[in-house]
Amino acid sequence: MSTKIVVGVDGSESASRAVEWCARMAPRLAAEVVAVHAVEEPVYPVPTLAYVAVPPLSDESRAELLRLLDEEWCAPLRNAGVTYRAELTDGPSASVLVQVADAEDADLLVTGRRGRGGFAELVLGSTSHHLTHHAGRPLVIVP
Repeated sequence: MSTKIVVGVDGSESASRAVEWCARMAPRLAAEVVAVHAVEEPVYPVPTLAYVAVPPLSDESRAELLRLLDEEWCAPLRNAGVTYRAELTDGPSASVLVQVADAEDADLLVTGRRGRGGFAELVLGSTSHHLTHHAGRPLVIVP
């Protein structure tokens, strides 16, 4: 049985540090890494219509995002010789990370302290904060 690490990746500086942490730790743990990017389709409030969803990503956009995830954001894993898999999954980031970690029966869940959105002055971003309450497995939040 091998060790499995799920890491959240969104292209942010904090997520890059989380991937670099996994690239250093995975060989020591003989672990496979599943790098997950959540594709959360925003919903915008519109007066009189309640909420309007943005159209889903096209197949071409999804393919380009997967290429970016695999070739650029996961480069530290590849460069370290770590066995990894890159996945795009639809849904809110925190929920997606918990679902993938559960489906993979991950031994460890890793995320950066802050993602791309929100308020920079907060110590934790909304995803990492949510994971501290709902991960249900060991969690590393990389500063």
